[in-house]
Amino acid sequence: MVLNYGAIFVAALLQFVFGAVWYTPIFGKLWGKIHCFDKHSKEKQQEMMKSMGPWLALQFVVTIVTTVVLAMLLAGTTSSWSPFAFAGLCWLGFMVPTQISAVVFGGTEPRWIATKISIMVGASLGCMMIAAAVLSLM
Repeated sequence: MVLNYGAIFVAALLQFVFGAVWYTPIFGKLWGKIHCFDKHSKEKQQEMMKSMGPWLALQFVVTIVTTVVLAMLLAGTTSSWSPFAFAGLCWLGFMVPTQISAVVFGGTEPRWIATKISIMVGASLGCMMIAAAVLSLM
């Protein structure tokens, strides 16, 4: 099995950028409200943002891992499915249940459960489709 590591890196980078847009300008205020970040002073919020570096690096690493696994599955399948259908099935079968469990059992305030799940599964679907697009084009 031959993997295109350049495509994997580009796909991971684009997913990372997508996540930054998804969780900042699109859903940033709502995400902050869900996690009570809006109750902190501006100084505390800035301090919290500055300490995110290691966590963002970890997120990039796990994005690469997810993309490598998707690339391996796509390369190893004999299915005639499109990469988008295959990525969508992986999303539905693995990511959605995991994210739902993480939210439901992760201490999320009950009033935010549906909203948080929607934001998270929307982001992961976008990321999987970006990965499928890049991996299929490169």
